[in-house]
Amino acid sequence: MEKLVIQGGEPLAGTIHVHGSKNAALPILAAAVMVEGVHVIDNVPNLLDIQVMLQILREIGCKAEFSNGKIVLDTTHVHSSHIPEHLMSQMRSSIFLMGPLVSRFGHVQIYQPGGCAIGERKIDLHLRGLEALGGELKSSTDTIICQGNQLKGAEIVLDLPSVGATENIMMAAVRAEGVTVIHNAAREPEIQDLQNFLNQMGARIIGAGTSTITIQGVRQLSPCHYHVIPDRIVAGTVMIAAAATRGNVTLEGVNSQHLTSLTHVLRRAGVQVDVKGDIINVCSSRRPMAVDRIVTSPYPAFPTDLQAQIMTLLALSDGMSTIRETIFEGRFKHVDELCRMGADIRVDLNTAFIRGVRRLYGAAVEATDLRAGAALVIAGLSAKGTTVVEQIHHIDRGYENIEEMFGLLGANITRRTQTAKIVNN
Repeated sequence: MEKLVIQGGEPLAGTIHVHGSKNAALPILAAAVMVEGVHVIDNVPNLLDIQVMLQILREIGCKAEFSNGKIVLDTTHVHSSHIPEHLMSQMRSSIFLMGPLVSRFGHVQIYQPGGCAIGERKIDLHLRGLEALGGELKSSTDTIICQGNQLKGAEIVLDLPSVGATENIMMAAVRAEGVTVIHNAAREPEIQDLQNFLNQMGARIIGAGTSTITIQGVRQLSPCHYHVIPDRIVAGTVMIAAAATRGNVTLEGVNSQHLTSLTHVLRRAGVQVDVKGDIINVCSSRRPMAVDRIVTSPYPAFPTDLQAQIMTLLALSDGMSTIRETIFEGRFKHVDELCRMGADIRVDLNTAFIRGVRRLYGAAVEATDLRAGAALVIAGLSAKGTTVVEQIHHIDRGYENIEEMFGLLGANITRRTQTAKIVNN
């Protein structure tokens, strides 16, 4: 098992370009399956989840070449709508293939998807959406089969603004007969990116980024060349790391509008954040101030995917902060690991109470999920002494060579396979 070994205590400094969004690229790759031909997708990060998606696509008949952030995907000879169980179990985002495969073949067979253990994430909204479009579902404990030879547009109201369900319904509805309207749709930037990709292929969709999305079904689609948006969660992680280490970091190639909620919180904490076009500079020379209350909610509110990282910053702040997690009930597993490093955090149901300390100390800790792992890396970068982060395969699902990314900013962080000896002064 690989580990990250971090010698902390030095401020991050320099300029970094943020890679493409995993959460945008995955549904876009799935959507490409709907039409025969060769697609070129640029700005794709080389991550474990992307590699698993490409394995799935190759398994069902696609040809895929991936080099320097560019995927050339030939979907001409897709021959199967049955996604292998061993690959679905590795990645929850494989559920995105339901809509595209039903759209192309009128049939799909999948298994219950896997992914990070951050709480219950039911797929019932995906399935109800497909049923509303005319899909016939048969499910068992492990297997889900959907027949949908003649999908028809429908009015669909989501109980919750689920990102995955919104995207799956969008993809299934693109070639359905008539008009589909999704009410209480998720509004995330990744959904807007999917709409733009689908429309570039010939779909007729409006409303992504609002709570109502309208899809006019079309008969024909064509392959296209598309550039994925920058990853707002990676950008946010770097911004928080800059603040936690009292550094000065410039991020290039970002969409500042996607980071408004984080920018607001950082400024409340006394961090200097300057925005100019697609460039953000984060500078912090002093201990951050506490932030009395943060509540994670669907976009455009504060993202659950940055909750663990911002908690690390608040653990070093002057005063008492609170974070209420409303999205995933299992997303405080990083708390015990941060406390192992000297943080003072108490959890009561879905609320964390963080009393800031002046310093964290290096320790051996474990990444329990993707974003928890990122939070522990930030903690290690800001801590005194050596931190060893284990189970980093979780981190590799969302950050492309995180040790190289922070290394470019002056961090002393290395990836090792052998057992690391911790020496703290």
